[in-house]
Amino acid sequence: MEVKVVSEKANFDAIATSIGGKLLVVHFWASWSEPSKLMNEVLDELAKEHQNVAFVKIEAESVPDVTVDLKVSSVPTFVFLRAGKEIDRLAGANAPELSKKVAQHAVAAATTTTTTAKISADEKLDLETRLKKLVSADRVMVFIKGTVEEPRCGFSRQLVDLLNGKDVAYSHFNILADPAVREGLKKFSNWPSYPQLYVDGELVGGLDIVQELEASGELDSMLPKKVSLEDRLKKLVNSSPVLLFMKGSPEAPRCGFSRTVCGLLNETGVEYSTFDILQDDEVRQGLKKYSNWPTYPQLYIKGELIGGLDIVKELKENDELLTSLKTE
Repeated sequence: MEVKVVSEKANFDAIATSIGGKLLVVHFWASWSEPSKLMNEVLDELAKEHQNVAFVKIEAESVPDVTVDLKVSSVPTFVFLRAGKEIDRLAGANAPELSKKVAQHAVAAATTTTTTAKISADEKLDLETRLKKLVSADRVMVFIKGTVEEPRCGFSRQLVDLLNGKDVAYSHFNILADPAVREGLKKFSNWPSYPQLYVDGELVGGLDIVQELEASGELDSMLPKKVSLEDRLKKLVNSSPVLLFMKGSPEAPRCGFSRTVCGLLNETGVEYSTFDILQDDEVRQGLKKYSNWPTYPQLYIKGELIGGLDIVKELKENDELLTSLKTE
């Protein structure tokens, strides 16, 4: 999907209305700003990668009505909207963070319920499975309103500030971006409010509990220390006998190469695990250097890199793929 250029407010309003509940990413830029011109190129690439997201760019000084309405005071600024409401924003030319935010909100948009009809038993099961994966997505997970860079409530901000003062790596999930998770996690955790802190997949509690643990000196012992990226990648590539680093998931691949590799692996009948590199930009960039392999997907067997699509195809053509995948 190409990036649309908006030159007047009526045009912007029409686009925002026509896409319904789809994620809309708006780039406010200026012709005199080199960083914002560079980010236009990044936006073009993201638009190719995320076909389910609408992207527009607005020259901030040329469409002041929209610029003022969305409280934009600098360029480049990216505003994330869904159903006409702002759910996130990013100021500055930070390409990795922009990619991460787009991927996060695109997934949230794809899983948000669009109907008030009664949720079926299967859908409930899917949500519970997703929540189990989310709370264990990192050793330390915080579910907050907004983002780490821009918390959207005082309690979330206090928890983020507290964790930022610790020598701990953590991931976050913006519950404002996904109503299904926002409501479902309350029941899943039996905790009625946000933020919520999870460590190793187990609920610690909200801000009050975390503050009590900090005051008693217990919090530091509960939080795992930061792990270097190399150690994290080493552990990750060995986390499953057959592991595919791909864009998206086997059920919903986000690029043609990933889809093709999944198809080839599925034909073998061998069980394999996957890691969606669109959900973790640190892994996405770091694994390229770790493996000395510049593109995705990447297939690992017993912690050793096999290669990308071309290598997997070659193994298939030589009738060696199934043999290579057998890890016992």
